[in-house]
Amino acid sequence: MAILNILHYPDERLHKVARPVEIVDDEIRRLVEDMAETMYDAPGIGLAATQVNVHLRVIVIDTSEERNGLCAFINPRIISANGQVLSEEGCLSVPGIYESVDRAEHIVVEALDQDGQPFQIEATGLLANCIQHEIDHLDGKVFVEKLSRLKQSRILNKLKKNHRKTM
Repeated sequence: MAILNILHYPDERLHKVARPVEIVDDEIRRLVEDMAETMYDAPGIGLAATQVNVHLRVIVIDTSEERNGLCAFINPRIISANGQVLSEEGCLSVPGIYESVDRAEHIVVEALDQDGQPFQIEATGLLANCIQHEIDHLDGKVFVEKLSRLKQSRILNKLKKNHRKTM
């Protein structure tokens, strides 16, 4: 397993739309393992392949307190969404930034697991938010782009300032 490099906003590669996985093979399973190790190391609760510059429709999520509930979603697709909830989100690609974002309160998602088997889950709360956030990454969207232009501008300025401090 390996720790992968996480792209940081506003890197243009974060806006690339991911392609569907055609076959779940050892290469995809290795990607899932590397993404999980990267997510845990960061530390985070979700990671999309786009964030590690792999433009395939793969996400990993673990919202458990014990960090033992890893779930891989390959070619995830939201098949129903209802309700609305405003929740604070952060992102490994936008370090140190937390903002409230509108999301569907309840979703049903279908995907393939690491063995290529189809599954479907219903999700609410943190898991629903996380799935929607990560699917946005696969579609080339970053959560801060759901905010007002003013907030986006402030976030970019803060990220640039933080980047200068680390140089």
